[in-house]
Amino acid sequence: MPFDILVLATGVRAVMPDIPGTDRAGIFALKNLTDAIKIKTYLREKNCRRAVIVGAGFIGMEMSEALQLSGVATTIIDRGYLPAHRWSGELGELLKKELNEKGVEHVSLAAIKAIETGEEFPLRVITDKGDWPADLVLMATGVRPEVAVAAELGIKIGRTGAIAVNEYQETSLAGVYAAGDCCESRHRVSGQYVNIPLGDIANKQGRVAGRNIGGKPMKFPGVVGAQSFRLFNLEAAATGIGEKEALAAGFEPVSNVTTGNAVAGSLGKKLLVLKLIADKKSGKLLGAQAVGEKGAVSRINALSVALWAGLDIDEISYLDLAYSPPFGGAWDIIHNAAQALRRKI
Repeated sequence: MPFDILVLATGVRAVMPDIPGTDRAGIFALKNLTDAIKIKTYLREKNCRRAVIVGAGFIGMEMSEALQLSGVATTIIDRGYLPAHRWSGELGELLKKELNEKGVEHVSLAAIKAIETGEEFPLRVITDKGDWPADLVLMATGVRPEVAVAAELGIKIGRTGAIAVNEYQETSLAGVYAAGDCCESRHRVSGQYVNIPLGDIANKQGRVAGRNIGGKPMKFPGVVGAQSFRLFNLEAAATGIGEKEALAAGFEPVSNVTTGNAVAGSLGKKLLVLKLIADKKSGKLLGAQAVGEKGAVSRINALSVALWAGLDIDEISYLDLAYSPPFGGAWDIIHNAAQALRRKI
């Protein structure tokens, strides 16, 4: 088909591990609505009792909750030590504890070798830490940008493996735009181009591309990497960059973990743990992670705005936040964490 303007919105594809047996019935990836319908149908028709999830990222965490609450005994096979690797140290330990308390088995530092036919159950997942029977296996081992069409057109692919675009969502080929999970975004903190496949970013990039195609120029302002998910009774959220990314971007990162309360002490206890990362030289905030029974997402949203605005730790220490005992103390955990980190700098 001839075109004047082409928009590539090809999204991502699920990554399947290169092991024997992934073509067996009962093995799924979850990337779209069709996948979800197939999984729900299989669970119902086969009366599934046991599931194994390979991978402990966002999909792995959310699906472990969904399956366990549906009465399906669930095991997570994780090549890392802690689930949701973006959340480090004490925060990752909280997520692991929540999984265990809710009956989800988390097998850490395990490599999957193959999937075979089982005995009592249809499938058996073979790992270097042992074997696990299953009715259903979910491969939650990540996604990759779908760039085949772009590559055929000779369009530049960025270092992340996603389509390289400028701030107008234009690719390296005139008249061709890209938006969404298949392309890169500029990270406002690191200054690097990244690929973060999230629906909110895709929506914004799509609108920017449409505006520019329609003759009302607009720049995509970039991202700060804000993300969140729920795991049973916990909220988990993060924004900005971690220590490893900060070092690669030329910063001198220093961090601090603060344990506090999401509400005023007079109203009880709602555990909230907040990690802040800042640049030692400039005092600029670089990133934040939070896990808690309440208030983790709202704190990260506030700190995402701080990152967007380029605030430093001194400014964050005295932010004018909306105080009320049901939502936090007069000195919020954000204030306490920023002041504690300032003392380390």
